[in-house]
Amino acid sequence: METAGTSDEQIVERALCGDADAFGEIVRRWERRIFALAYGMLGREEEARDATQETFIAAFRNLGNFRGEAKVSSWLHRIAVNQCITRQRRARTRAENSLEAETEAGGDKFAAPAHGSPARQAEGRERTAAVRRAVAALPPELREVIVLKEFEELTFQEIADALDVPLSTVKSRLYTALKQLRLRLEKYGAEAARA
Repeated sequence: METAGTSDEQIVERALCGDADAFGEIVRRWERRIFALAYGMLGREEEARDATQETFIAAFRNLGNFRGEAKVSSWLHRIAVNQCITRQRRARTRAENSLEAETEAGGDKFAAPAHGSPARQAEGRERTAAVRRAVAALPPELREVIVLKEFEELTFQEIADALDVPLSTVKSRLYTALKQLRLRLEKYGAEAARA
């Protein structure tokens, strides 16, 4: 049974030693964050749920390959990012757009708070939809850095570990992504003002 002070790495060690319930504890701890990451990258709830499930299946199958020097969080994020990239590649080869912007009620990390006048709420929803479209329009390598840094709130080093790239690459991609995001949001704002 899980104790409050038990680290993820200790739980993985228990799973490697044959504790059948230990991996379930990892899933319970990380399922929501991995889903949020997948949803941020894929933009569709069903795709994100599938990617989340595939992430934990892959993690379980590769538990024996877990390197103790890495953090469990970085390891899971790397698997999730790879699952999302694989799904995006498959979608492109089938000529599907798996990055449609969907505005869903509740549980949306991009959503504005639901307080204020109806006009402010509508403005917040429009802004949320614009941010979602702008993030979805970024190239995958920029989108994943934005999602991991701004929405998952990982450190630069955690992102570098999760993506298996140098720290300087993470910083460069984030700078480029934020610049492109700002330009896209300015464009959406100008288009909305003309409408």
